[in-house]
Amino acid sequence: MSVRVSRVPAEFEKIVFGFLQQDPVLNTVLLGNVHERASRPVPGEDEPPMLVSVHDPAGQVIGAAMRTAGRGVHLGGLRADLAPEVAATYASLCPEAPHVSGTADAARAFADTWSTLTGRGFTEGRGTRLHRLDVLVEPTVSGAARRAAAADAELCAHWGGAFEDEVALSGGTKEMQLAWARSQIERGTLWLWEDQGEVVSLASFRPSIFGVSRIGPVYTPAERRGRGYASAVTAAVSRQIVAAGSLACLYTDLANPTSNKIYAALGYRPVADFVDYVFT
Repeated sequence: MSVRVSRVPAEFEKIVFGFLQQDPVLNTVLLGNVHERASRPVPGEDEPPMLVSVHDPAGQVIGAAMRTAGRGVHLGGLRADLAPEVAATYASLCPEAPHVSGTADAARAFADTWSTLTGRGFTEGRGTRLHRLDVLVEPTVSGAARRAAAADAELCAHWGGAFEDEVALSGGTKEMQLAWARSQIERGTLWLWEDQGEVVSLASFRPSIFGVSRIGPVYTPAERRGRGYASAVTAAVSRQIVAAGSLACLYTDLANPTSNKIYAALGYRPVADFVDYVFT
């Protein structure tokens, strides 16, 4: 087994996408983030990602992982037995990384090796569940969906930042959040729910890769929650994805029973659980 490192997303895409497309739902984060960076620079990122591929003795890809600027290491569906070698590689590249995210066994194997090599401890952090849409069940909610427009960019950027703060992600600067909102609006992948003329919820989705499109973030301000707006706007973007011939998927926070309940009611079914280990 060998581990190779790339800092060039377009190069990495050619190396690993044939392997990752075998399960485009489980690998949705890797596929989406690498493809986005291979297509064009991400506004506000001041350094290239650290991309790792794992190869068997014949040179075939058997695993992949990534770390983008300011974030932790994401393992996707990496096998647990491959995690220690990947951890050793990242420990030499970026010992300051804040956390690792992966399936439970892989993330723990990575964290154990990381701790041994770097001397840093770790604690279990956020748990998430990946879901895929089965059959969409439309909710009945007051209001209607619309695509976000250029005039909505400031509000969408603010809500995107609020979402990251709420789920304890390493958020970007306000400039990066605004650039994200403008980019999503330009692509038509950022949608809003309006009720009685007021914007009350937001949902974004990634362009389809290998027939899969991932929804997120979904955000409703605290004072507007409990009225079905998140369900409604998620259903609206799910409908767009399905109409385009793709499969919709999304992540939920395992600590938030409400979000898991509402997405199940929309027709989303669990695929896999992930866990973050935060390095101390």
